[in-house]
Amino acid sequence: MSGGGRKDAAPGAAGDVPAAAAGGSRPQEVRNVVLVGHSGAGKTTLVEALALATGAVGRAGRVEDGGSLSDRDGIERRQQRSVQLSLVPVEWGGVRINLLDTPGYADFVGELRAGLRAADAALFVVSAAQDGEGIGGATRMVWDECAAVGMPRAVVVTHLESARAGFEETAAQCARELGGDDPDAVLPLYLPVRGPAGPDGHAPVTGLVGLLTGRVHDYSSGERVEADPDPATAARLAGARDRLVEGIIAESEDETLMDRYLGGEALDTGTLLADLERAVARGGFHPVLAAAPAAEGARQGLGTVELLELVTRGFPTPLERAAPPVTDPEGHPRPALACDPDGPLAAEVVRTASDPYVGRLSLVRVFSGTLRPDETVHVSGHGLRDRGHEDHDVDERVGALSSPSGRQQRPVPSASAGDLVCVARLARAETGDTLSDPDHPLLMAPWRMPDPLLPVAIEAHGNADEDKFSQGLARLVAEDPTMRLEQNPDTHQVVLWCMGEAHAEVALERLRGRYGVRVDAVEHRVPLRETFGRAVSARGRHVKQSGGHGQFAICDIEVEPLPAGSGVEFVDRVVGGAVPRQFVPSVEKGVRAQAERGVTAGIPLVDVRVTLTDGKAHSVDSSDAAFQTAGALALREAAAGCGIRLLEPVDEVGVLVPDAYVGPVMSDLSGRRGRVLGAEPAGAGRSLVRAEVPETEIGRYAVELRSLSHGTGRFSRHYARHEPMPTQLAAKMHHLEGAEEQTARAR
Repeated sequence: MSGGGRKDAAPGAAGDVPAAAAGGSRPQEVRNVVLVGHSGAGKTTLVEALALATGAVGRAGRVEDGGSLSDRDGIERRQQRSVQLSLVPVEWGGVRINLLDTPGYADFVGELRAGLRAADAALFVVSAAQDGEGIGGATRMVWDECAAVGMPRAVVVTHLESARAGFEETAAQCARELGGDDPDAVLPLYLPVRGPAGPDGHAPVTGLVGLLTGRVHDYSSGERVEADPDPATAARLAGARDRLVEGIIAESEDETLMDRYLGGEALDTGTLLADLERAVARGGFHPVLAAAPAAEGARQGLGTVELLELVTRGFPTPLERAAPPVTDPEGHPRPALACDPDGPLAAEVVRTASDPYVGRLSLVRVFSGTLRPDETVHVSGHGLRDRGHEDHDVDERVGALSSPSGRQQRPVPSASAGDLVCVARLARAETGDTLSDPDHPLLMAPWRMPDPLLPVAIEAHGNADEDKFSQGLARLVAEDPTMRLEQNPDTHQVVLWCMGEAHAEVALERLRGRYGVRVDAVEHRVPLRETFGRAVSARGRHVKQSGGHGQFAICDIEVEPLPAGSGVEFVDRVVGGAVPRQFVPSVEKGVRAQAERGVTAGIPLVDVRVTLTDGKAHSVDSSDAAFQTAGALALREAAAGCGIRLLEPVDEVGVLVPDAYVGPVMSDLSGRRGRVLGAEPAGAGRSLVRAEVPETEIGRYAVELRSLSHGTGRFSRHYARHEPMPTQLAAKMHHLEGAEEQTARAR
């Protein structure tokens, strides 16, 4: 893009300071851009190509101090995919561009949402070599989320070097699937120029031709060289250029442009470019560009310069994007924040990580004011208690400020409003926390976090890991607000609730590798219950005499089932003092303790009324302990003479899917012993399917729904009640639970 520019956000003069070392940039000289796309689309490769083109890395693709840009985490190297949000600052034309590379795999959606929070615009990376699958359902959902908040967006088509790549087809697909009701708002700015075909018949892309300027940008030498188009290329532009011009005019603030254009007037290219840039910054027009990595030994990859020009000239500055709403820590609204380096300090932790050398590192977006090293800030917490996170309302001293360069951190003197910076030694601050002036504390409205719905039960591998187990888990969940830690009081299991299998795998590997805690994943158990199927009477007899003081207690009880949710009731109907008054509470204590332990397989007993009707005592040998034991024995005897019913938890489930998947989702839920309650429209071609499903059937539903709906489905679950389990399943479950109880006792 050349020949025009937004007058309200012109970039500052180019400087000699490398972007990674810049600090205190003015807001108008900053662009915060998040890269979005499915796994394998080429986001990280694109970031490296942009870093190479801007000089942030040398020609060998290495960071100046020796680290590789993609060498960010050992887990990522082993899994060959991004699992965390990463910041790569570059500089172009005096503008600092903070590139936020997000994971494309659905399990790490929390990292994606953190990137969206920190950015002012989004680049959607779409592969042209995916056989029509370059735009997945998850990508479309993120596009719609960005549209809902008015975030400016552009599309970058990658993998043009592939023999199967088709830029025009991919651009048309983007217009159809992302443009929605206005496909002319998603149009290409350039078309690829291909060189001579090779022996395999594939003609490689060697350059781009601008639809507005008509200039060819040839990258075949490794540097962009401008030239005039040949006649064949010029003829190819006509239809695409007309459509692009009409799309720009439709978003223009100049209402006379359309009439002038329809009247045959040749519109000035500079005017069209300026209107294009304003439309992009407002989020009304979404250009489609192309990019490919640089060839061996080359510096500029195809399309990198065009993309950098779009970012610096078309994407909004932090001055043009509203900050999140703020309150004081008590929840009282405060005035809206302005992106002013001299304003009150308001910053947000968008990511927390542990570095083996400097300890905890916090990636912080500064929305207002200026953050400086060694100053004291107030940390306001985010209220995720249900996920194992504490509320924070403390003062902390800021450590060193730095900007990342691969695996290295370069110190910066300060971070002004609109910029992103890494902060060391914030021991209490976690992802989502607000940093502000201690004298005027603020709390930003949190961004929406998805609920983790895949349970993973874990336990320490050995005695040596027990001491580090709790501390390691606490540090793990402090880094990742999409993870929830649960100490289940019923099953006595430690459960990590994760977004999916890959998320769980990364979490366990981080526990082992980063925190030195070896853990084992064990089968997750749902909290089952038992109850009586009918009323029954029984006697508990505890009589022992072995010389000296003996034990004597006999009690007769009646047990009857109660409605769901009644718990355990105890009633005393003893007459005539058969059980002395002082021992009646002892019987109740024994009954309740046995009910909590269970009467058959270690599963708690609920929804029964236990009535003490009669008994016997001894003037010398009866005691509190003896009657506790007799009460417990009586309850076990009652269970032996009555059919015990196993109760399983049932959840209310809501599944949000595109209309095309409503039928398959309903069939799948029914196959899980679920009661489908119906479906209702949820807007934009989506429906909400409601059902009640046993928890034992949806332990892995987070993974299975993703497969069923091709990544487009979401669901929520809330405990409803316990219900009787079918007899055959109950018998099998009783057997399994009993075997586990015996194993536990043996240990």
